[in-house]
Amino acid sequence: MGWTVFVTRVLILSLLALSFDLVWGFAGILSFGQALFFGGAGYAVALMARDLGVSSAFLALPAAALVRLAFSLLIAALVLLGRRLASMIFVALGTLTGAYAGDRLARSWYYLGGQNGIPSISPLRAGSYELVEGVAFYYLAFGSLVIVYLICRFLVRSQFGLALAGMRDQETRVAFFGYRVQHLKTLVFALAGAIAGLAGGLYAFHEGFVWPNMLGVVLSTQIVLYALFGGVGTLVGAVIGVVVIEHVSFILSDRFPEVWPIILGVVLLLVIMFQPKGLVGLLVSERERAGSFGRRPR
Repeated sequence: MGWTVFVTRVLILSLLALSFDLVWGFAGILSFGQALFFGGAGYAVALMARDLGVSSAFLALPAAALVRLAFSLLIAALVLLGRRLASMIFVALGTLTGAYAGDRLARSWYYLGGQNGIPSISPLRAGSYELVEGVAFYYLAFGSLVIVYLICRFLVRSQFGLALAGMRDQETRVAFFGYRVQHLKTLVFALAGAIAGLAGGLYAFHEGFVWPNMLGVVLSTQIVLYALFGGVGTLVGAVIGVVVIEHVSFILSDRFPEVWPIILGVVLLLVIMFQPKGLVGLLVSERERAGSFGRRPR
């Protein structure tokens, strides 16, 4: 049971890392707001379960994704939709500020539980069946990850994905060709926010409580490390990064409880310095990483 719970948590975090890789690896948007969408969705489903008694998987999880979709559109309107194209630094600092503000708000608002968060969330239900941590929740998380991954892969290998790749590499040139760059960025930013919201809803029900750290800067930075370690702009690299880092952290914390963060930091630094394309770069070539776009000619 212990390993099942751990692997389920890894699968949910993989969803979160996938959302970040979608905006940064394919659209060039350095967003530090994925933790804000993740934690915000967790608080949303926790309040629905506590105040409204809504814990149905068919209502709570779609609500988590839709609420974060709307909120990410609001954030995008502030940092992306302006008269001028927003720079990467501006977007990074804007989303980072949002994550920090969300963390401080959750810690200071009594309605959200303050420092203690919201404990004892009702179990997720599918009809009359309770989806508690274990095999059932594992399959729910695994199925969600597979479906979201396939949808994202279809999008990034379509003409829409080609426009995103062009925008990532030559934003001004793509805008010169007539593409509405800001609108494309807003669409992919909102989609990534919805994915992060789905992950946050799953995480809240799996853990049984939510707390301010789910919203903050630390988790936002951790997501960046997941993507960098596995390989940015590959989708599967983000998943690999989560799996490897979480398993290595688990082993190191058990064997070296006092110094394991230092050891893990050194390992991450070495990989980023000497293998900047991530672990995926060890397995596939640059051409295979880029892939093909659109329909294949007959």
